[in-house]
Amino acid sequence: MGSNRIEIFYDSYHLDDIVEEDLRSQILSTIAFADNAYAPYSKFKVSAIIRLENGLLVKGANVENASYPVSNCAERNVLSHTTTNYPKETIASICIYADKNLKKPVPPCGLCRQTLLEIENRQDSPIKVYLVTKSKKIVEFHQAKDLLPFSFDATFLAE
Repeated sequence: MGSNRIEIFYDSYHLDDIVEEDLRSQILSTIAFADNAYAPYSKFKVSAIIRLENGLLVKGANVENASYPVSNCAERNVLSHTTTNYPKETIASICIYADKNLKKPVPPCGLCRQTLLEIENRQDSPIKVYLVTKSKKIVEFHQAKDLLPFSFDATFLAE
């Protein structure tokens, strides 16, 4: 019997520290797009914008329903849209923003993490994940799999 350790690497910084204009633009667009969320019940507006390797930005926001299980997260909305409309394109990054005054960024839920990981594995290329607060603090993960250690993937389905 032995102990093991998992290390997860991420960076933390502020929007003012970013000099790369494409990333700044993606983050600012994600913040602005939260207005498109439909969250009349929780008032928890979330937006997510994907940057494809070709530079195209694909936008999504959460959509609630009075029957909460029918609601859709921003991340899965934009991931599904991107996967079906741009099936041959590689996702370079996803920026996620929750329009709440919180001290730390809101991470994706378990379903969204699993979806991110599935796409990252399928494209065989890391997806950078940027989590953004209302005060423009940013946490950057260099790959989606860092959000879901001990994840379930297709290798478990192989015989």
